[in-house]
Amino acid sequence: MTTPAMPLGTTVEVFFDGECPLCVREIGMLRRLDRKHQRIAFTDITAPTFEASAYGKTMEGLMGTIQGRDEQGEWITGVEVFRQLYRAVGLGWLVRITRLPGVRWVLDASYRVFARNRLRLTGRSMPASCDTDRCDRTAANGRLTSHGLS
Repeated sequence: MTTPAMPLGTTVEVFFDGECPLCVREIGMLRRLDRKHQRIAFTDITAPTFEASAYGKTMEGLMGTIQGRDEQGEWITGVEVFRQLYRAVGLGWLVRITRLPGVRWVLDASYRVFARNRLRLTGRSMPASCDTDRCDRTAANGRLTSHGLS
């Protein structure tokens, strides 16, 4: 299977949850900052036409943590995605700060906690785009179960 290519000229592609209010706010800011250079490809994983399997991924996996691809097509996850996004929009100084040993550890740990609780924190238990064919649910509570989501 061939993974869809990133648009020419982009340096990073981000796969985001378009039904998450916090995610949409962050993506909106990045779109505004990237408007002139268009270095970021934005892929909404909740769009009706999105198919995680085309990328060799699952919806459950993509919902579990933010993911992206770098210029070489290598997958990146978690805070590293944000670092690449901020670098693409000219915030390299911020990226350098986030790579400092203590700062890096705190950000990475904090993001893991946020990712595990993101749906609950945003008042959601299951994205509307996830049906039984696209996301696994538990019979007991209808929530995502892997990657720490519950």
